[in-house]
Amino acid sequence: MNVRPFTEDDFPSVAGLLTDDEQFHGRPIQVGANELREWTSTADLANDSWLYEDADGPVAVGWCAADGEVGFAIGAVHPRAKGRGLGAQLVDRSEAALRTRDIVRMHQFTVGADPAAAALMTARGYREVRRFYEMAIQLDAAPEAPDLPVEVFHEDDARAFHDALDEAFQDHWEHHGRGFEEWWGRHRANPNFDPTLWFLIRDGDEIAAVCRNEANRNGGGYVGAIGVRRPWRGKGYAKALLLYTFREFYGRGMPRVSLGVDAQSPTGATHLYERVGMVVEAENVVFEKPVS
Repeated sequence: MNVRPFTEDDFPSVAGLLTDDEQFHGRPIQVGANELREWTSTADLANDSWLYEDADGPVAVGWCAADGEVGFAIGAVHPRAKGRGLGAQLVDRSEAALRTRDIVRMHQFTVGADPAAAALMTARGYREVRRFYEMAIQLDAAPEAPDLPVEVFHEDDARAFHDALDEAFQDHWEHHGRGFEEWWGRHRANPNFDPTLWFLIRDGDEIAAVCRNEANRNGGGYVGAIGVRRPWRGKGYAKALLLYTFREFYGRGMPRVSLGVDAQSPTGATHLYERVGMVVEAENVVFEKPVS
């Protein structure tokens, strides 16, 4: 067994391993190199990633990073290598790396349909703190256009778009806002960046609600982030942005649209997504342990 850091050159094979693990757990999720690039964007892959390989190829992968006072880690083991203790090794490696950081808590992300991962985390002193859903809709026709005036993003709106989204997410669990320059730079560097899929709603001169989307992710269109600032909630802005997004993706030949959502979202986002026809396809669990 060889263990080494992985690089961007390994993204296709690592994404394939993650997809195989998703399908092993009965989840219809296709992980691509673009998703992996986004997930690892804050990680120091040279020092904080691990790719296990045997003669037949990758068998396990993991990485970790710190965000403020919280460290987080993700790991997966290929179906053909489960039960060999590789998951425990990934937890050991991520904990050792995170303990060198100035953090107070560690988060481990697991698949909700994986009881072995839950048992491992519990045995290591973690407790479940949050669940997230992957939701999707398969459109058979384009929805009617929303009544509210939705606009397509222009770069002149970039800073105001960022500020509106950051403000909208202040209520969300473990939100760690990023400065505009870092946020904008990361999106501009993303090969999947398409500003014609970013939408907004104004109230006068104010941007009240925003939606940032990506194409060709998880088998179709993807709602990367959607947010409504507090003074404008309850006015149907989020629904209008979703319907506009669905119409746009359907028109581009992507009838499947998915997103991720906090199962305990204080804004009731899950109920909105259900009302527009989205269903839960998968569940992820976050386990937490204090750094001692």
